[in-house]
Amino acid sequence: MSPSDPQEPPPIFPNVHRYMTTPFKEPPMDWTWRIETSEGEPVALESEVPEFTSQSDAESWLGEVWRELADAGAGQATLLEHDRVVYGPMSLSAD
Repeated sequence: MSPSDPQEPPPIFPNVHRYMTTPFKEPPMDWTWRIETSEGEPVALESEVPEFTSQSDAESWLGEVWRELADAGAGQATLLEHDRVVYGPMSLSAD
């Protein structure tokens, strides 16, 4: 390129601007649990049941808190992806 040529050289990474201007999107939170009594009635919990980005994250969470849920009156849990039942209800009883 000569000093009299006003053109800029082509960018090294011509498509990088596309990634820099695209807003970051959170992954969809599609997985959650329906927590109920053993009779299938809703349980009033101190906090909302979280939503998760994957089935394995949802299952890990339940594995960590099932005793606390049972102590709060929960008797069963059903895994949902959106509104579709994946499996359950399964017992939260230690027996």
